[in-house]
Amino acid sequence: MPDYSLDLTQLAEAYAQGRLIPQAVADDIYAAIDAAADNPLWIHVVPPQHMTAQIAALALRRAAGEPLPLYGIPFAVKDNIDVAGCPTTAACPAFAYLPETTAFAVRRLQEAGALFFGKTNLDQFAAGLVGTRSPYGACRNAYNREYISGGSSSGSAVAVAAGQVSFALGTDTAGSGRVPAGFNNIVGLKPTPGIISTSGVVPACRSLDCVSVFALTCADAGRVMQVMRGFDADDVYARCDTGERARTRRDATHFRCGVPAAAQREFFGDAHARAAFEQSLAKLREIGAELVEIDFQPFLDVARLLYQGPWVAERYAGIRTFLEAQPEALHPVTRQIIESARQWSAVDTFEAVYALQALKRSCAAQWARMDVLAVPTSGTIYTQDQVALAPVQRNTDLGYYTNFVNLLDLCALAVPGPFRADGLPAGITLIAEAFGDRYLAGIGMRFHRASAVPLGATRFQLSAGDLPAEADSADHLLIAVVGAHLAGLPLNGQLTARGATLVAVTQTAAQYRLYALSGAPPARPGLVRVASGGAAIEVELWAMPAAAVGGFLAEVPPPLGIGTLRLADGREVRGFLCEAFAVVDARDITAYGGWRRYLAANAGTL
Repeated sequence: MPDYSLDLTQLAEAYAQGRLIPQAVADDIYAAIDAAADNPLWIHVVPPQHMTAQIAALALRRAAGEPLPLYGIPFAVKDNIDVAGCPTTAACPAFAYLPETTAFAVRRLQEAGALFFGKTNLDQFAAGLVGTRSPYGACRNAYNREYISGGSSSGSAVAVAAGQVSFALGTDTAGSGRVPAGFNNIVGLKPTPGIISTSGVVPACRSLDCVSVFALTCADAGRVMQVMRGFDADDVYARCDTGERARTRRDATHFRCGVPAAAQREFFGDAHARAAFEQSLAKLREIGAELVEIDFQPFLDVARLLYQGPWVAERYAGIRTFLEAQPEALHPVTRQIIESARQWSAVDTFEAVYALQALKRSCAAQWARMDVLAVPTSGTIYTQDQVALAPVQRNTDLGYYTNFVNLLDLCALAVPGPFRADGLPAGITLIAEAFGDRYLAGIGMRFHRASAVPLGATRFQLSAGDLPAEADSADHLLIAVVGAHLAGLPLNGQLTARGATLVAVTQTAAQYRLYALSGAPPARPGLVRVASGGAAIEVELWAMPAAAVGGFLAEVPPPLGIGTLRLADGREVRGFLCEAFAVVDARDITAYGGWRRYLAANAGTL
């Protein structure tokens, strides 16, 4: 592995100080991948010459002044998520296809400057928590190769833990973004369902699937999630993140932390796992948690519905055409699990839906007593041989603390904790109600730091990175900028001098037209909302300290002003608008989709 940390804070600092360049990092990563080639983490690695082309294109974008919050950050993608021009196999060679379009979430990462290194191994069709159900080989644990890596996002998790990439994408339907994080001493972020698009993801249970993030730190996972977030109209399960702000303002230093009642904690005879969880509970108390024992039974009852109920039929639906045409192409255990869906009827399904609704009510009563729920990420860990002897039962054991989360519309964050006495990683998963993602990250960062463990399987320690600036928090105002205030353009200093920070690059709703205004330099556009014939225009969202807003507004000259803009995800924020009279004779540049693209296309004439 490289002799420097790949966490986002330290890598970005190294780039900024000129101590590293992306090509040197890429060369070191290829060497690390080659050195660990006997652990089948990768299904497809981007050829070095293609990486060099990625880096060259990135340099041109940086020189043009594009905001690149993930500049030069290396990442991997689980091989059930599409990247244009790279085969998607879902760990089934007979299923493989070559996508023409990159998944929404991956595209946003590339637009932010991240470097795509390739596709990682997984339990076939994301059906498993073990990491052993792949024709490409069973991934080995980053700490002890006799043990499983966890799955289904096995390759992604181990690649991060081993220091081969800074972060990796997985998917999480039943715990696949959490169990392998716990087994390999890294952070696994499973977001609120729907806030990260699943367009371009091979479905497992489409109504429950989430794109997850593996990272070395909670801050890194939060930054990556922030880049990927955004409403995707092509994803019918996409949703706006309304409601999160109220949760982010909860106190992360003193909080009610629910834990399963002692009699309901299950460790499958593993004394080391039990002791490690007790140590984690002590760390939670140290960082301000008031531990509250809850009735965990309704959560367990929900968990049983996922694989011991008709939801397994959704896995069948996801690959039905392929399964019925080539059943022999599936891994035997994967086929056994998915084909079990045939036993469930439509009546069974409705009865299970009714049961889930009743259980949600019971779970809600427990949520009234806690701000977060803390559970072991897994009640135990198994060797490769132990899983081979009882593959289905061992997998079921690993889902004890995970399977209920998506059925209950919750978010979760797996965080490294004190190690087991046998030297294997352990950790906890923090769980919150929908849109509590950022709140969990604040608690997770403090718990991770208190645990004093290495970053993954590297020799490096947690740095002092912070969470990205929160949009529209209590003491900040979110402002959408469209022209000369964009990052790198002439008036951006009016934002940065007041302590504003870039939160995201996004688009307006398709209700606006953009015009090039005449007048003294610097050149500026005018954004006008229209009743019909509008389009989506690219904007940057900046979070400005509330105390600085007045002075900023005083510098905005007519015919420009600050009004209310509607974004593509349905939110309304403050942002630059133009009075209609000023664009009567102005050039309509809406077709460019944004001011930066207009400038680039007309660089020789402006």
